[in-house]
Amino acid sequence: MAVRVGNVTLPSPVLTASGTAGHSDELAAYVDLSSIGAVVVKSMASFEWKGNPAPRLHAVDGGMINAVGLQGNGVEKWIRDELPQLRARGARVVASIWGFRESDYESAVRSLATVADQLTAVEVNLSCPNLDHARTMFAHDAAQSARVVAAVRAALAGSVSTSESAVTNQSVPTHSPANALPIWAKLSPNTDRLIDIAGVVASAGADALVLVNTVLGMQIDTETRRPVLGNGGGGLSGSAIHAVAVRSVFDVRAAHPQIPIIGVGGVARAEHAVELMLAGANAVQVGTATFADPRATAKIQHGLQRWMRRHGVASWGEIIGAAH
Repeated sequence: MAVRVGNVTLPSPVLTASGTAGHSDELAAYVDLSSIGAVVVKSMASFEWKGNPAPRLHAVDGGMINAVGLQGNGVEKWIRDELPQLRARGARVVASIWGFRESDYESAVRSLATVADQLTAVEVNLSCPNLDHARTMFAHDAAQSARVVAAVRAALAGSVSTSESAVTNQSVPTHSPANALPIWAKLSPNTDRLIDIAGVVASAGADALVLVNTVLGMQIDTETRRPVLGNGGGGLSGSAIHAVAVRSVFDVRAAHPQIPIIGVGGVARAEHAVELMLAGANAVQVGTATFADPRATAKIQHGLQRWMRRHGVASWGEIIGAAH
């Protein structure tokens, strides 16, 4: 069942998706967190954020629409209060970060650098409004996305410990886990420039791509004649966007065959995960399905094991990208 995502080896290709498994070990009552590929926690900022007004979630045909607004207590409190619980479960942890400005991402990752040896990767959520550029979403602009990823990479490199050389009196960098911490860039499907953006963020320092985030959408209540969400519109997820995710992964894999990809979007059963891997994903994330069944991640993983046996597959290397 093992897969490689860049220079990271995971015991399973099945991970949780950010925003659907909480900040800590909320799913531990239903899933052995040490058995799945990794737990990707809900995106965190360097600061506390209250999120959007209620209601925030609403079921739609084929999934759900949400505008939670990235509520959270901030990275520092997460490190203190919630990361230890995940580590105690034996989980491999991917910390997802967000911000309104490049400096927000830098601040968040500098805090994470202090616990880099406890993390598997950092997922950089680029589907956030950039307050310095008229609230344009980072992930819709190649240059802005690249600047954020480069800033995160530089912040990690800057966290490498230094020592004074007695001979040259210069700072000599020493090896640090933070410097080698993989960066995964999570991109949006709501753009016709996804392929270009994927290549640019990889060149800027992303070790892998997470494809894709939610699709912009809205639902209106025909009785009240108002949007069902307190924020108006939101992000559509679930089975309704699975075909979008498959197409996104397929196109990016075709254009950039060397870039590792984690596929996400509408994975509700093993065959959905296989489909994303055939399109070119090295691993997959399970998100909205967890709201319907908190055991979904484990069930999909077991389903993949059965699928491998039924089709005589000895390694996921035989499947990844096979649709090409």
